[in-house]
Amino acid sequence: MADKTIKLGLIHYPGTLRSALYGLEELFLMASQICTEQGVNVVFEPQIIDSHTLRSDANLDVLMLLPSYDEEFYINPAPELLDWLNSQHKKGTIVATTCAGAFIAARAGLLEGKACTTHWKLENQFKETFPHITLKTGEIIINQGDVITSGGMMSWLDLGFELVTLYSKSSVLRELGHILVIDTSQREQRYYHKFTPRLNHGDDTILNLQHYLGTHYQEHLSITMLAEKACLSERTLQRRFFNATGLKPTRYIQNLRIQKTCDLLETTSQPFESIAYSMGYQSASALRKRFIEEMGLTPKAFRERFYLANKHHHEKESGPLT
Repeated sequence: MADKTIKLGLIHYPGTLRSALYGLEELFLMASQICTEQGVNVVFEPQIIDSHTLRSDANLDVLMLLPSYDEEFYINPAPELLDWLNSQHKKGTIVATTCAGAFIAARAGLLEGKACTTHWKLENQFKETFPHITLKTGEIIINQGDVITSGGMMSWLDLGFELVTLYSKSSVLRELGHILVIDTSQREQRYYHKFTPRLNHGDDTILNLQHYLGTHYQEHLSITMLAEKACLSERTLQRRFFNATGLKPTRYIQNLRIQKTCDLLETTSQPFESIAYSMGYQSASALRKRFIEEMGLTPKAFRERFYLANKHHHEKESGPLT
């Protein structure tokens, strides 16, 4: 007989990905079986909860808001769901989110004063909707105790692993990884981040400048030169550019260069030194330092993770690359 039963509510709200909903249900059932085999006195009891039939007497340890493709709902969730989340949270239930689920938790007021993460592609939308909340999309998991958020659409796996570790033992997680044939070591979402410039801000002058930077990012670009091109004072340029894009011009250019570097590392065997010079850097070490700061991996490790994996996949399909 288990000493501890962990009750987990998987909320089925409009647009919820069924792969996450049923995948997590099965993951926790597997974890329970492993606990039994290892003599760990914990049972995970997942249950799918329809957002239209919420019970006030629910007695849950964790509530999970999973990925969704229904933007209309996660941007404007039903008031009944928000009220229910708050009431459950006040009872001591942990609220955990994946991807767009963070929008619902934020709308419920559960992320006030906390750092959180969501899918990197939703970063601009989240910041525009909740500018006062600290967002760290480079992270896969951020555990704040009473609220846990996870990033990309498949990070429901990372969330599941986090909860299994939290309530059982690391040996259970390791065995679960062996059974699922999945690496359970911690990772970061920024490995997969792609820089997506904000273009729908309505400032035509800045938009034209962004189009220019998109094809001239490898050149020596000074604030003075950019201000002259935009027919603005340097101070006005800095202010309007930041208001429109959320970034200072120098950081924006750096992000363009880092993204292009990622593309070349992932799709070509071009030497890193050659890539650095093509990005406008005077030395490879300067780009390497910025790359590590932004991506959390060395250029070599990034290429090994993505280019070599893609190369291996292509070889399996069509034979060795020449």
